[in-house]
Amino acid sequence: MRISLQRWLYVAAQFATLAQADTPGLAGVVSTKPVKQRDGAIQPAWVNVSSTSSMTSADLFAYETLQLTDEIIANLSASGNVNASLFHFGSLGNVISNRSSPLLSGQCKTAPGDTTWPSNTVWESFNSLLGGGLIKTVPLASPCYYNWGNYDADLCAVITANWSDWSYMQTANPVSINAELYQNSSCLPPQVFPYDANCTLGSYPPYSVNVSNVAQIQLALNFARNLNLRLVVKNTGHDFNAKSTGAGALAVWTHNLKETRYYENFTTATYSGPAFKLGAGIQGYELYEACHEQGVTCIGGEGRTVGMMGGFTQGGGHSPLSSIYGLGADQAISFEVVTADGRFITASEDENEDLFWALRGGGGGTFGVVTSAIVKAYPKLPCATLAFIIERTGNVTEEMFWAAAKAYWDGFVTWTDAGTYSYFYMYPAGVAGLTADTWLMIPWFAPNMTQLQLEQLVAPLFAKFSSLGLSVVPTYAEYDNFYDAWNNAFPLEFWGINVGRQAGRFFPYENWANNTITTASFEAVKSVFLDGAYIYGFHIAPGGPRVTYPENAVNPAWRQTVGHIMLGGSWDATDWANETGLAKIAEVSYNTTHVWGERWRQVAPNSGCYLSESDYLEPNFQTALWGSNYERLYEIKTRYDPWGLFYARRGVASDEWETDEEIVPGLPSQAGRLCRV
Repeated sequence: MRISLQRWLYVAAQFATLAQADTPGLAGVVSTKPVKQRDGAIQPAWVNVSSTSSMTSADLFAYETLQLTDEIIANLSASGNVNASLFHFGSLGNVISNRSSPLLSGQCKTAPGDTTWPSNTVWESFNSLLGGGLIKTVPLASPCYYNWGNYDADLCAVITANWSDWSYMQTANPVSINAELYQNSSCLPPQVFPYDANCTLGSYPPYSVNVSNVAQIQLALNFARNLNLRLVVKNTGHDFNAKSTGAGALAVWTHNLKETRYYENFTTATYSGPAFKLGAGIQGYELYEACHEQGVTCIGGEGRTVGMMGGFTQGGGHSPLSSIYGLGADQAISFEVVTADGRFITASEDENEDLFWALRGGGGGTFGVVTSAIVKAYPKLPCATLAFIIERTGNVTEEMFWAAAKAYWDGFVTWTDAGTYSYFYMYPAGVAGLTADTWLMIPWFAPNMTQLQLEQLVAPLFAKFSSLGLSVVPTYAEYDNFYDAWNNAFPLEFWGINVGRQAGRFFPYENWANNTITTASFEAVKSVFLDGAYIYGFHIAPGGPRVTYPENAVNPAWRQTVGHIMLGGSWDATDWANETGLAKIAEVSYNTTHVWGERWRQVAPNSGCYLSESDYLEPNFQTALWGSNYERLYEIKTRYDPWGLFYARRGVASDEWETDEEIVPGLPSQAGRLCRV
């Protein structure tokens, strides 16, 4: 860790003073500001229902038993203390008769400054009904600026030092997102990003509901739908395409729904075995710790702080175990979810089956707000890992460097057929502070293997390295369980930059059908590196010979994939400060999609890309992200959400909306108004 416990206590204390909030840990106090509540005449709007009221055999979590009901709404109307019509449930059967009908072309979501934007009194009443869960946004880096009235040089120094490599800080914030570029880069530490004199909200939602029960989600959805407010759903904010942010929005922040429950034997019509019920706020490291304590293995991402029940499971979710157990979406047995009409329902193979299908791969923040899910668990298994680095230094020529990379590329089918997974980066000299072209394997992950078995698997590759004259020193390790292997092999993920943009592509089995197409694919990948982009990715096969997967909404292209490869175009932080630099940013952004990304689409035309890690401007995104599943997803989306309450960038039906601001020409910003096309 780069920061001591004492310094974190200082950070928490300073923001706690600012927020005047009594919330345990950093999660509740970083960059929040409570909203005043109305007088005691307005009580929290929920009732306690039975924990056995779920349509699954698993009891509800305690926070799921606190719900908004028609009786509560009727009582609000009778009391006269609040405008109860703002919190009425929606009617899927008669959309036009609802308070908020679907917007027409050119009409926009209500924004701050509009005459229909809620008054302070309305926000205070809303907060009273929430039981005090509404918080007003204070951007995380605001102590670095004078215009928020909370300038603190010491606190700014701590935030700045840990801005990009301590994602626990960012994910514990109600509005911070990984994709800061699309947030409009409006409040970043000026010592790192020296071009803004003031801190502004940009695309950060002005208000967030810090969810602690189901009723608060229901109230938030009804309030936003009935007042035509933009709504976003945020768990941790990892999504590469800024799905969990939006100017003028009300955010539903599920991060603090942290309960877990283990079932040694959970049985449905199609599954019998160990399982976990997970709260919507559970992150990767928390899932893995819980599973390790029970002596089982669970499917999560490589990233420690990624939220499990948001964009990960709902968007597909790749894992170090995907080449043997499939994707995160494949693990879900059921969901508890609040839909756009404000109702709390179960989605499973027996209840709301179409929604269950859509939630497993159709995308987060699109069909509803998941409060919990039941997921499969697997037996304990040994794992081995490998790491190495190759640099173009000394006697290592360009030809040697790329011949080594080609040898690795040629073996993708072999590596994935063996059930392994990799995470690698290739940086050109001058990127990320490196002075030489660099290939980092961090790590090669081999589940259900010993170190000896992994060494035998990669022996031909290392023999090739040696024959090229390369001296590559491997670092091996083996473990008797997944948790220890993951915990030691994967570093804490980098967070939040605005000096680059990514694109990605699945490379399927057919691209290894013969040497001609394999070489053409490799050359297309290599070419973007030679143009100055960096490359990163995985060998992974979520539909490979070892995987049994269910029928769900996951992009069918995933099932043919053996390489999930991404590219990043980059620029300097100082480029934001002048017109020449802005022109460079626009050029790199254009190349990312229309030059470099197009080369990859040309060599893998029958494939697609991963929803959570795709190009922000991915052409024909409906097919690229969901293939043949899109038409069914669209029908389900419009049936469950005819109001267009849920909008997520490059989500299902998102092409019916647009924002009216750009970051640079051709690159839409989430800081603009959201309007119907």
